[in-house]
Amino acid sequence: MSLWPGEKLRYAETHFKFKLPWSLLFKPWPEIIFDMPFQVVPGVAPTLWIAVRDADRFPTKIESVSIDIRKDGESASTYHKQIKINVLANKNVEFIPVPLRELAPGKYKITPCVDVSREISGKTEKRKFTRWNLPGLKPEPLRLHVLAEATPKAPGFVVGEMHCHTHYSRDHVEFGATPAVFQQAAKSVGLDFVSCTDHAYDFAFTEEDYTQEAKSPAPRFQKFCDEVAKVNANRNAETCANENSHSENGGNLPLILAGEEVSAGNSKGENVHVTVMAPDGYLPGLGDCGRYWLENRPTRKIAQILCTTSAHCFAAHPFQPIGLLEKFIFRRGYWKHEDLNIGKTDETPKHSIRGIQFWNGIRDEGFYQGREFWINELGKGIFLLPIAGNDAHGDLNDTTAVHLPLFSLKYSRDHVFGKVRTAVKLKNRELTAASLDANELFKAFDGDNCYITDGPALWWERVTASDGRKTIEFHARNTQDFGGAFRHVRIFGRRRLPNGSFAKQEEICIESVVAARATTDITVNTDNFAYLRAECLTADGHFAMTSAAKIYLG
Repeated sequence: MSLWPGEKLRYAETHFKFKLPWSLLFKPWPEIIFDMPFQVVPGVAPTLWIAVRDADRFPTKIESVSIDIRKDGESASTYHKQIKINVLANKNVEFIPVPLRELAPGKYKITPCVDVSREISGKTEKRKFTRWNLPGLKPEPLRLHVLAEATPKAPGFVVGEMHCHTHYSRDHVEFGATPAVFQQAAKSVGLDFVSCTDHAYDFAFTEEDYTQEAKSPAPRFQKFCDEVAKVNANRNAETCANENSHSENGGNLPLILAGEEVSAGNSKGENVHVTVMAPDGYLPGLGDCGRYWLENRPTRKIAQILCTTSAHCFAAHPFQPIGLLEKFIFRRGYWKHEDLNIGKTDETPKHSIRGIQFWNGIRDEGFYQGREFWINELGKGIFLLPIAGNDAHGDLNDTTAVHLPLFSLKYSRDHVFGKVRTAVKLKNRELTAASLDANELFKAFDGDNCYITDGPALWWERVTASDGRKTIEFHARNTQDFGGAFRHVRIFGRRRLPNGSFAKQEEICIESVVAARATTDITVNTDNFAYLRAECLTADGHFAMTSAAKIYLG
């Protein structure tokens, strides 16, 4: 947790005041925020969620909801309805579902209003809120894209969210969605799996008081794992019920994994973040939790994390911009080459860092610096997977957050659940997304074939031609929902010397197909290359890129 300007604090907190008697944000009501997935695949009816925070302090009756849905470009309402709710919200965090009907393909603006009431000083006070009840923040409509076609996906791949936070990442100023909400949202947007990565330091503090250390973090982490297991049990039951359905999108509930985002020490003794995919047990990491003021040294080094767990570990947002206060107060830093090449240490890691999550919701400075870092590592012979995630704390449609503590809030669409995604190739060709389990997903990430995207599919295959030549075939696929044709599809590679070592020159662009069709295939001869990879950009700006296909000699 951080309360300093510039931090991306997910969902807006209006009640935390340090120990001050005042705050311009304080209101004697729970935070009430409407949320819903940003996208709906064919065959799935959208669900609107009422996210309520701090209702245990301010019990509030959610009486009714009115919903106005307008299709972009149309002046009249597509859909308008008043729905009775009559639910007493009295928990710290809860999500109240409001199912909607299926909508025709297109883009919509949805404006929900809620009628609420609560007892204040013996009197019943009624209020109406549009979109949210956040002070000083202009209501913004929810935006929904109803797809006309299934999301593009490479055959034999599964697609998922790699970095998001549930309500176990909960403190004074942020909270996430429940695993069940994420599962339903993932089904809506067309994901096959979700790797929930809650803060390691939040498990180490009590739910009742976020500044009070728990006797042990293990029970709270186990509670998280049990909740995830419960939603997966529901998934298995639905899969059995739909075993005759072969829909790639929306036919079954996605797999949910209980993971962690661990604060660990880099080679400079600074705090960096490691996302861990479903570890067997709790991994400590309290370095930059913010509860100890200036005492923010890393709990463990990266190598120690890798010694403790066999689960896949990823460098999380390695170059997300860090302010001076974050560096000084929280001792936060950036990932270095030495942090990835940690085999020569006193510790004996069970494995290495598997990938780098440099795409963190948006293609910003952190994305471009992270991609360059990844490419430089390829040039040193270190083949890491490129990973995309959104770091969403709930945030199914947009982000409301603290801008200046005690004073102001902000709104953006930068870190939306499921918007950028990671696709990975399954080892078992007979496996389907509906029968995906954690073991098969782990095996997939053992491999080297993945791509990251916010729309199109882009992947490669190793192929031996009839004359014995070795080639890499690249395939780019898109739909009209994500811009149709490509502005370009580009193939990059690095030359190989006769002895098998990498050439010293920079990575080069081998081929660039401009104004490429929505179905584009490119075959590249592997002669003289150490690796090949691809990137594509669609007509409306959607992007995808592949992992590096290493060229094996002999």
